[in-house]
Amino acid sequence: MGEWFTVEQIERDTYAISEYRHWEEPHCYLLLGARRALLIDSGLGVADIGRAVQELTSLPVLLATTHAHWDHIGGHHCFAFEDIAVGAQEQGWLAGHFPLPLSAVKAELLRGETAFPPSFDSEQYRLYQGGAAIALNDGDAIDLGEREVEVLHTPGHSPGHLCFYEPQRGTLYAGDLVYAGCLDAFYPTTDPLAFWRSIQRVHALSPRRVLPGHHRLDIPAELVGEIDRAFAGLWARGECRQGLGVRDFGAFQLHL
Repeated sequence: MGEWFTVEQIERDTYAISEYRHWEEPHCYLLLGARRALLIDSGLGVADIGRAVQELTSLPVLLATTHAHWDHIGGHHCFAFEDIAVGAQEQGWLAGHFPLPLSAVKAELLRGETAFPPSFDSEQYRLYQGGAAIALNDGDAIDLGEREVEVLHTPGHSPGHLCFYEPQRGTLYAGDLVYAGCLDAFYPTTDPLAFWRSIQRVHALSPRRVLPGHHRLDIPAELVGEIDRAFAGLWARGECRQGLGVRDFGAFQLHL
């Protein structure tokens, strides 16, 4: 686990499993309940995240996908089909209809000077195409035993993007909706206006803690409001649309 993943204990029953050695710096989150655990995303797939999870818990694990982009589903093959969940709108992406070819994904994966773990063979790297047994919808509740997580459909970055929210703790697991970096809404499968509406929705929840899908873990919850105001400014100028490039707001950027 130490050769690739960085594990940080956020609370006594919550861990971040991060891949800081790659330029994407993706985070996965392991939430432990009384009866089972929830793993949010599985990262790049260049090391065995299943083993990393087993070292942290003996509970049965449900793997929930924030969205079916390659850098969040790379380790899905480490888990059984019946234990994998994804937003209903992106079931097809997990079942072999991902909108990018393997060559494009590998180009992004291998970009830069990453020191991959010795066990990783880029020639053998494949997109996960095994599907998911569970379709998640807005308003679903995931009961872990004495710990419940709400499913929020938050499209914009992708059609079926999900955030996961613990109202008792005020914690939002934000995926690629909120992080300190460049937020992407320029792909053909993205939608800037839907992205803003999703930001407005999670902003209205007033989360006390926001845990992002990439880069810095310690982002302030107030970043949600900053992104909301940035979108509002773009809307006021008629710029909440694709094709305008990157807009820089200091702590984050919007790529339209």
